Amino acid sequence: MSALGVRMLGMRRSFGAVHALDGLDLVIEPGEFIALLGPSGCGKTTALRVLAGFETADAGTIRVGDKDITGLAPNKRDMGMVFQAFSLFPNLTAADNVAFGLRVRGVDGGARRKRAADLLELVGLGPVGKRYPHQLSGGQQQRVALARALAIEPRVLLLDEPLSALDAQVRVQLRDEIRRIQQRLGITTLFVTHDQGEALSVADRVGVMKAGRLEQLADPDTLYHRPATPFVGEFVGTMNRLPGVLGADGTVRVLGADRPLADASQATPGAVVVLVRPEAMTLKASDQGGALVVVRTFHGALTRLAVRLGDGDEALVDLPSPQAAGIKPGDTVTVGVGEGPVLVADSVEGPAAVPQSAKVPAHGDV
Repeated sequence: MSALGVRMLGMRRSFGAVHALDGLDLVIEPGEFIALLGPSGCGKTTALRVLAGFETADAGTIRVGDKDITGLAPNKRDMGMVFQAFSLFPNLTAADNVAFGLRVRGVDGGARRKRAADLLELVGLGPVGKRYPHQLSGGQQQRVALARALAIEPRVLLLDEPLSALDAQVRVQLRDEIRRIQQRLGITTLFVTHDQGEALSVADRVGVMKAGRLEQLADPDTLYHRPATPFVGEFVGTMNRLPGVLGADGTVRVLGADRPLADASQATPGAVVVLVRPEAMTLKASDQGGALVVVRTFHGALTRLAVRLGDGDEALVDLPSPQAAGIKPGDTVTVGVGEGPVLVADSVEGPAAVPQSAKVPAHGDV
């Protein structure tokens, strides 16, 4: 079947005084893989549940292709869903779990068995069709759950934090497998996760939500390197928060240098908080430097240095490991900001619910 697009327009859903969705507009192109990120309570799971039909929106419309499905029951929406919990039937084999939806739809036994066998092969579990859930690992159980969701040939696949119950290595393997299968089938997919790495590595576009609305929906590269708002910049990846002064000419004075402002509409002249990613910082060993290295953390190709600046603020600097080879905790260094445009937040109110750079201990090498 050809892929269909999804349009969620003007979606509102409140739980008492809490507005889980506050006029959400989300458009997913046919065959596109969209991931939703955001802090707890931002509305990402509610958006998925409204699309699935498990929650009823207070307002708004949902269209899949040219069909309005706003009022349809979940079993009429032609969607497959994979939950955080594996939710397999313990008394059914892996193959029978995969075929369950087909049995409910009245598909004959021979066709059910073939479809289940084909899908178990697709998710890499061909030999385990006769095993029961308790005989499978967590990763295998979630693969069975994915195969079950795909068995009914849904037009839309919904993934509700499907990897969060798995250990790190299995999570990465299954994440890549989900992407491979999604691309092979060309199925329109909405993936809700709290893991930034998952979202950025598998999605065509990533949406960052805040207070029931989309702050930004963009491809991973744009989202990371050109965040639309300070909130997005600090939520996705790591950001240093440095004191600065925005001039009337649109340049920002930070760490003794002037840098262009990424978006002149974001702030008025005066004191600001400058947001800079660790890899956009510069650092040089210097006996006369005004900063002190307090923690050095090796990450393979990159080494992260936590430094205490002259005013007592702290910053993280990522350097290529060969460049950082001779730098150790206790060294004095000169720290600056690269020459690219910078993003700023208001000096009083920064983005809500986003932590500042982590506090670092006095001295150490971890």
